[in-house]
Amino acid sequence: MAQIEIESIGDGRYRVTVDESGSRSSHEVTVQSDDLQRLADDRSAVDLIEASFRFLLDREPKESIMKRFDLSVISRYFPEYPDRIGDYL
Repeated sequence: MAQIEIESIGDGRYRVTVDESGSRSSHEVTVQSDDLQRLADDRSAVDLIEASFRFLLDREPKESIMKRFDLSVISRYFPEYPDRIGDYL
């Protein structure tokens, strides 16, 4: 299972490091307050990001995840994201 480390870097931005099978990938993710409220069910941004990365890793390798993105773009690629993210929280 992948290890996911999340660090706030300010202004709703987070550095996410995914360590899996001895290799790492690094990503910068932005979380908008309205997305946090709509998707996270009163959970923290860190909880939502971790859940979102687990969601993504179930669908693609870490190397395929964009290096920099806003959390809202996930649903463009995976339309089921808003309905399924609760399963990961």
